[in-house]
Amino acid sequence: MNDEILEKQNEIYVRRLRPDDLDAVIRIDAKNTGQRREEYFKLKLRQALAESGVEVSLAAEVDGLLVGFVLCWVYYGEFGQPEAAAVLDTIGVHPDFAHKGVGDSMLKQLKMNLGALGIPVLRTEVDFSDTRLLGFFHKEGFTPSSRICLDLAIGEST
Repeated sequence: MNDEILEKQNEIYVRRLRPDDLDAVIRIDAKNTGQRREEYFKLKLRQALAESGVEVSLAAEVDGLLVGFVLCWVYYGEFGQPEAAAVLDTIGVHPDFAHKGVGDSMLKQLKMNLGALGIPVLRTEVDFSDTRLLGFFHKEGFTPSSRICLDLAIGEST
């Protein structure tokens, strides 16, 4: 798709993510990652929509076509911290719509929704080497957390 066509697109419509969005979510992610993670997204979408007490995951459409998604849920306490927090697990924007305001629109709506629910913080994790995603989150106002994510390889000798 060329830029001339994209400039003529209608507005970005952000709505709640639905179970029937699964195939589009998988396609967008495959375009971005180069792999088809069907089982992963079946599980994640089910968790985000059915197993969470509060549905906050979103989809973005342009001209009726799903072009972006955010998988997110709310925890009422995690890792020993008693306060509520939202966790942004996965965000995806179709490459043809990158830098067209899709991610911005989804996060703007997500922040409004979380604010209305009284959720004070939105957390996510990013691969330190993913400068593109780090740049996007920085532009959106994310800052490094005072908490550190730690990994332990299981099964390796120490």
